[in-house]
Amino acid sequence: MFRSLKDLEEYTIGATDGDVGSVVNFLLDDERWVVRYLVAKTGGIFGGRQVLISPISFRQADWSTRRFYLALTVDKIKNSPSFDLDKPVSRQQELDHFAYYGYPRYWGYRGLWGMGTHPGYLAAGGSKDAPSHHLETSNDVHLRSAKEIRGYHIEGTDAAIGHLDDFIIDDETWEVRYLVIDTRNWWLDKKVLVAPHWSNRISWTEGKVFVDLSRQEIKDSPEWNPTAPINREYETRLYDYYGRPVYWDSGDKTAPPQ
Repeated sequence: MFRSLKDLEEYTIGATDGDVGSVVNFLLDDERWVVRYLVAKTGGIFGGRQVLISPISFRQADWSTRRFYLALTVDKIKNSPSFDLDKPVSRQQELDHFAYYGYPRYWGYRGLWGMGTHPGYLAAGGSKDAPSHHLETSNDVHLRSAKEIRGYHIEGTDAAIGHLDDFIIDDETWEVRYLVIDTRNWWLDKKVLVAPHWSNRISWTEGKVFVDLSRQEIKDSPEWNPTAPINREYETRLYDYYGRPVYWDSGDKTAPPQ
């Protein structure tokens, strides 16, 4: 299914032997548009640390009780590498993180998660071999705070359109399928969805996302109802309206949301 990142905040994080804390943020991969980490706020024995939790660590997500269950012990998380999350997380820090947990790295491959499309592929030990092409180990930053990006202005081909309000993700692959654009400053509280690959670029210094769509196109696009599930019928209407090729017929085998 598709989920709103905002709705996933405050989910409880449970280890195999106790609770760890709750979700307060997410780190997005700005190259692949995938949630790479959940940021969990801890307390008690953790001393109020914020820790990074990869979806690779998940045993189960219980959507009804708003809990993520991890295949990790409390001590394993407690002793994990520290991060100053007020600063960008570098690739070298990720290498340390993955080495600590014994996970194969996800980057340097064609798939979203190593050679696979789901984080569970790496949890099962996939992609342990070195990638066939250049392995990036530099300190280039590709992880961005979801909370930081929310509120970025959306710039169309001819004018400003609105601001980025939320992200819609696939809860199996953790890929960002849609950006939620709030257009309330131009039209009465209308929210629309735009696929992230329809953007041209992001200016991190200006706090702007530039999309390859005009203001009028956005205005007349199918409205998104946050209370209704996003199904394949709605997605088809959205892609047909914009005249864009659908992702589910282009080699992406992600199952349609129910």
